[in-house]
Amino acid sequence: MSNFPPLRPALFPLPREDSSGRSISRRSLVTALAVAAPFIATPRRTWALPSATRALRLSHLHTGEQLTVEYFSGGAYVPDAMSAINRLLRDFRTGEVFTIDAQLLDLLAGLAELTGTTQPYQVISGYRSPSTNQTLRKRSKGVAVGSLHLKGRAIDIRLADVALDRLREAACTLRCGGVGYYPGSDFVHVDTGRVRTW
Repeated sequence: MSNFPPLRPALFPLPREDSSGRSISRRSLVTALAVAAPFIATPRRTWALPSATRALRLSHLHTGEQLTVEYFSGGAYVPDAMSAINRLLRDFRTGEVFTIDAQLLDLLAGLAELTGTTQPYQVISGYRSPSTNQTLRKRSKGVAVGSLHLKGRAIDIRLADVALDRLREAACTLRCGGVGYYPGSDFVHVDTGRVRTW
């Protein structure tokens, strides 16, 4: 059973009586629907995000680089912050920088909020160039030909203060894309592709 609250109200008929057996009034029903409506209408990729600002803390395990940055402010993504994130999440093997999907960053922000972490994301892999992906495919069957790492839409992470299985559970709860669980290598893969798990 999940340790996390549901993302949206369950979509089932409302009961006609409350827990004491009394009939629910029309006013109570209207109030309940008014509260639920914004959650039902909210796109799944933005449910957990604060409206004013969004920030991330990243620590790249291969390069030693760290970044704490507010990447969304005043209703818009901050160009300098996005550039800094692109640089940190570059293919560290080739040095190639690529534009990271803003929805992936939003996913990470939502995941941090959901887990309550106070630590930076430990980044194992962000963007991967085609040459790096091909090299890794020769070493491992777990590397996909069309990996979303190639499009800046995937990241492999862990958190020092969140157990790996709990991080995976939280990512699955978000339902914002793919979630891969690699306990042997000590990381969780998240991406902005279709919702799936492995």
